[in-house]
Amino acid sequence: MYYRIIRNDISKSKLITLTTMIFVAAAAMLVSLAVILVVNLSGAIDTLMTRAETPHFMQMHSGEIDTDRLTEFAEQNSNVDEFQVLEFLNMDGARIILGENSLADNVQDNGFSIQSEKFDYLLDLDGNIINVSDGELYVPISYMRDSTTKVGDKAVISGKEFTVAGFLRDSQMNSMLSSSKRFLVSRNDYAEIKNLGSTEYLIEFRLKDLSALGAFETAYASAGLEANGPTITYPLFKTINAISDGMMIGVILLVSVLVVAIAFMCIRFTLLAKIEDDYREIGVMKAIGLRVSDIKKIYLAKYAAIAAAGCILGFALSFVFKGMLLENIRLYMGESDNSSFAVAFGIIGILLVFLAILAYVSGVLRRFRKIFAAEAIRFGTSQEKTAGANRFSLSGNRLFGTNIFLGIKDVLARKRLYATMLAVLVISAFIIIVPQNLYNTISSNSFIKYMGIGNYDMRMDIQQTDNISEKAAEILKTMKSDSAISQYAVLTTKTFKAKTADGSEENIKIELGDHSIFPIEYSQGRAPAAEDEIALSALNADELSKKVGEVIPLVIEGKEKNLTVSGIYSDITNGGKTAKAVFTDNSADIMWFVICAELSDPSLVDEKTSEYADRFAFAKVSDIDKFVTQTFGSTISSVKKASYAAIAVALMITVLVTLLFMKMLVAKDRYSIAVMKAFGFTNSDITAQYVSRSVFVLIVGVVLGTLLANTLGEMLAGAVISTFGASTFHFAVNPLSAYLLSPLMMIGSVLIATMIGTSGAGQIKISENIKE
Repeated sequence: MYYRIIRNDISKSKLITLTTMIFVAAAAMLVSLAVILVVNLSGAIDTLMTRAETPHFMQMHSGEIDTDRLTEFAEQNSNVDEFQVLEFLNMDGARIILGENSLADNVQDNGFSIQSEKFDYLLDLDGNIINVSDGELYVPISYMRDSTTKVGDKAVISGKEFTVAGFLRDSQMNSMLSSSKRFLVSRNDYAEIKNLGSTEYLIEFRLKDLSALGAFETAYASAGLEANGPTITYPLFKTINAISDGMMIGVILLVSVLVVAIAFMCIRFTLLAKIEDDYREIGVMKAIGLRVSDIKKIYLAKYAAIAAAGCILGFALSFVFKGMLLENIRLYMGESDNSSFAVAFGIIGILLVFLAILAYVSGVLRRFRKIFAAEAIRFGTSQEKTAGANRFSLSGNRLFGTNIFLGIKDVLARKRLYATMLAVLVISAFIIIVPQNLYNTISSNSFIKYMGIGNYDMRMDIQQTDNISEKAAEILKTMKSDSAISQYAVLTTKTFKAKTADGSEENIKIELGDHSIFPIEYSQGRAPAAEDEIALSALNADELSKKVGEVIPLVIEGKEKNLTVSGIYSDITNGGKTAKAVFTDNSADIMWFVICAELSDPSLVDEKTSEYADRFAFAKVSDIDKFVTQTFGSTISSVKKASYAAIAVALMITVLVTLLFMKMLVAKDRYSIAVMKAFGFTNSDITAQYVSRSVFVLIVGVVLGTLLANTLGEMLAGAVISTFGASTFHFAVNPLSAYLLSPLMMIGSVLIATMIGTSGAGQIKISENIKE
């Protein structure tokens, strides 16, 4: 019986059934995709880091190194499972030519290594440990992704020729957010080029128990061992690897939740429209004694069939798109060992959507209890209360034309009816604006201020060189006499000992200088201004358990001095553990200088970057725009794709929902349309009234959606951005896109859908619909 009823019902309303199924399929597809991508991403990262045996603790160090002392520390510390020191040969990008491309303009610290013997292995694209032969060069995978080089190309490293034999996955430095990139050469080739660059050391430990990482970090710092460079731990390696694809998945997850909500509203639309169409029949069924539960089963069976078909279609579509979305994950991290689980979790996600739809339909069908047989048989439609717009009378209207006024009055009179359409339009505006704003924010120049870097034009890093102070002074002297430079700042990084709550000491890298010239964004507090103030990065503040206003004891020039925490900021540089202060110090060794400059004419950036790079070969000179592009490029690209997809999804939703809503309204308003026709209203008058209703609801929806996008949307985006290490976040909005183009696209979609949806109003006959 149910099969025959469902078949007959679907054949009568093919368009509405198909539209509902599309919504269910879209919701199911997005939920399934998000689940599959999350499981695959986490599994691929775990697989990569397990095969590569990523170090749990890694200290980069420049300068003299005492390996005997490090070995002794490793042997005496009961937490240490394995220990090694790897060499990383830093080389200027101008000395590296891959095929026809030079890395002169590359902002990464490019260096050469040999394959590790114990752990921290460099893997090929099949996930195997690479065995490299003399004359071969294995290149970081990011240079394959951006088409810098390909297998078989000739590479020239400081005059020595190599052949690009393949590409490598590096569990530490895969991500563009990692500032260093490792090339792999044979032991013999490394010995030949060793004197052509500066050697940096990777001091690496794997622990017996990862939960003891915090205690091990404290022990390492307290031992006063080599620490002239960033300290990076296993959780941070994992986060850096996940960020780029994680942000794209975050956007898909957000959109999928909203599309599920819209799918429910779409089902509500179609269900209410169907109830309106069947109003008299429902009255007859109640009159002949059918129970409400029996009537509900008829409708529930139909929507169970639509939901099942939609979920199966959505699950199938997720397989069509998952290959494209998994491409980046597979390239950088390889296959996930959890791929079989991903499908199972995807099915669970689909089942949850299916069950949620059935529960929602059952809830909507409770309104059968409010349908009275006599009223339904007599009128054929529900008799709504229209209180709430009585004070708006046509005779008192001076602002709008008759049709526009009647359209707006109808919306105000039947608020509950239009509330569902309003909610859909608010969510659609939200889906369009939030991913756009997120993309505009992370692609804007000001975004780097959330990352612990000031907004300037040119950056010069001086490290791993002799006479570092004299070389910095030489650059400053040139800058002072350079009229093209409007202002500059010198920031000197040194290591100090900080006293923790339990009395132990921990190394802390502090950037000294004037931090007001090129300010960054602070999540709490402000930049240090006095000599007894210090600002901490979010990671350092968490580790040291310090808040703004609290005191941190530092050992400066052999004496303990209390500094007050003035602010907390986000940082992605140097492992995210940094601090900023303005005090002067002559005791601690200088780790590195960063000289930042702003140009009076920004168009001179390329010229000045090249000039200073040629003149000061010991410094790494970067155009800050290129720095952002090369560091966040893949992440920006992922979010851009997701934002365009979100616009397409939202516009499709807007069109379909408006179409369904208008068809439902026309079905519901058959009597009132017939009355208006009897009074002399033309079909164009009636269409104008429905258009004014749609546009009025749309304007309110876009305004609310925009406000919601810039408040709740900013909070949600901030939660995604915090995976970067950015603990504070504000949207950088493109007004043209967010406040003009997006609303115009929605208005166009709504107008088209309204015209199509109300076309049936002209076919309503007066004689058939005006009855006693």
